[in-house]
Amino acid sequence: MLDFLPTTVRGIIALLLLALNTILLCSFLFIIALFKALPFAKHFSEWLINCTHEAWITNNKGWMNLVQRTRWHLSGLEGLNYQHSYLVTSNHQSSVDIMVLQYVLNRRIRPLKFFLKQELIWVPIIGLAWWALDFPFMKRYSKAYLEKHPEKQGKDLKTTHKNCVKFRDKPVGIFNFSEGTRFTFSKHTQQKSPFRYLLKPKAGGIAFVLDAMGGQLKSLVNVTIHYPAGCPGYWDLLCGKVKDVVVHFEEVQILTEFIGKNYTRDREYRLALHSWINELWKQKDALLERQHKDFFGSR
Repeated sequence: MLDFLPTTVRGIIALLLLALNTILLCSFLFIIALFKALPFAKHFSEWLINCTHEAWITNNKGWMNLVQRTRWHLSGLEGLNYQHSYLVTSNHQSSVDIMVLQYVLNRRIRPLKFFLKQELIWVPIIGLAWWALDFPFMKRYSKAYLEKHPEKQGKDLKTTHKNCVKFRDKPVGIFNFSEGTRFTFSKHTQQKSPFRYLLKPKAGGIAFVLDAMGGQLKSLVNVTIHYPAGCPGYWDLLCGKVKDVVVHFEEVQILTEFIGKNYTRDREYRLALHSWINELWKQKDALLERQHKDFFGSR
């Protein structure tokens, strides 16, 4: 443990370890990616890529443990299975959220992947990394474009379906922040959110995942993250200032009536999905209120 060092020194050490971990494992990842397109090496390279992804997360857990003594308050992990496919969603409070999720879920389920706009594959270096890691790329047309080219209606989802075929016979973890952005009091006020600790959830992202690959997802993992001392920044994480993290996981069955529907065209489905997600958020808000009271009540 480096808790005897000044926090700034710990932050610099952690940042260097993160950079070194990323450079080394990305370099190895790019070498594997050269063989990914070869039929005889496809399965082995995919296995090696998955191991590399998990190794990157494991090494990050190492420097996180090195710079701080975080107390992890975890619940609801018991039923998760590494061999199943999940849609994971969470409240979004901090830039630390992703690291928290990776820390806790590493090797419990498959490494989390995000749907990315197809144009991002051309981003230098990182686009190649996303491609090598099998992040699903989606093709989306704007409303203005579809008004001029109505013949393209629905083709964006067909393109995404094709990109998701590779997940058909193997477990995958797909992640989506339903709120779309991090919680702040100004955003909360601007939205006139009906929740105390949450922004309004958006059903579109979840609907897109369900439209693209709902039939192969076992369930939705609804995650609630709470930082008792207040939302930390990424520099706080690097400096070892995140002392307590509370994370609750709830596995929720995806209703069969939400599979194979068109979110854009089916109004009843759209309303039902909104209602379902809002109910999950109502329960999440109540849980966060209890967590605030329970933690501070026990101090």
